[in-house]
Amino acid sequence: MAFEVPKISYSGKIKEVILGKGDKAVTVGGETSYPLHLFEGGMPKLPRIAMEVYDMPPDDWPEAALAPFKGVTDNPVAWAKKCIDEYKAEMICLQLLSTDPNGLDRGADEAAEVVREVADAIDVPLIVWGTDNHEKDTEVLRKVCETCQDKRLVIGPVEEGDYKKIAAAALGYNHTVIASSPIDINLAKQLNILLGNLGVPDNQIIIDPTVSSIGYGIEYCYSVMERIRMAALTQQDEKLQLPIICNIARETWKTKEVKIPAAEEPKLGDTKKRGILMEAMSALILLLAGGDVVIMRHPEAIDLIRDMITELSAS
Repeated sequence: MAFEVPKISYSGKIKEVILGKGDKAVTVGGETSYPLHLFEGGMPKLPRIAMEVYDMPPDDWPEAALAPFKGVTDNPVAWAKKCIDEYKAEMICLQLLSTDPNGLDRGADEAAEVVREVADAIDVPLIVWGTDNHEKDTEVLRKVCETCQDKRLVIGPVEEGDYKKIAAAALGYNHTVIASSPIDINLAKQLNILLGNLGVPDNQIIIDPTVSSIGYGIEYCYSVMERIRMAALTQQDEKLQLPIICNIARETWKTKEVKIPAAEEPKLGDTKKRGILMEAMSALILLLAGGDVVIMRHPEAIDLIRDMITELSAS
């Protein structure tokens, strides 16, 4: 008797969301089955990768992460262009590190001007990520939305503590919202409901479940993302039928394992390879859990994930 692969019947579908505008806009979502279960359903839009750019030179990156961007880390526009021209980035994520109240505490007007300069200089979708400080993000991201009206930015994180003001600005100025909640399916759904009540349409929302890297709780992240996809695809939970974004680069490259020199811990192997593999493996796990967009840093880790997406989508 021939073996038949058991298949799940899906009643739901992930909604499609367009990130950016123009010829280089990126559409994510549209899945009708669990991640990469192409034998059961469709995945018309493959997962996409955004490359990180910071609005100030990072001072805590290991050398392996800094090396590919030497000479441009003090210029966000040049940094973004290098990611696109040299490393073929299809999206850019501008991390507004300089606005952190515990750091430079750069003002909203100055930060928004930097975002505008980057947005004007590139033709791929631009994700703008704040500092997770409700008060400062509210001030900065609202100004960014206004300054970059109709640039179709992807704005986040938008959390329950600040969604009314930030999401209202994003809606008014025609941007997409990153709905960010602590790793919990019920909190993710609740925030999406609140955004809907505010008037933000589903095609302008992408879920950020909050993620972590290998060795720092990624198994719990996987479980929650898996439950989000189960609810969306098999339980017809419309408020969870949205694409997922995973800001994994900063979580991976801040861990001690990517910074310990090989001379101190020879058993850990080459420091550069260790960091690249940790980022790539963390990203792959999140893609298998249901991620539609992963934010990554090292070009070699990105190449690995691109190859893996191609291999998995062809199998």
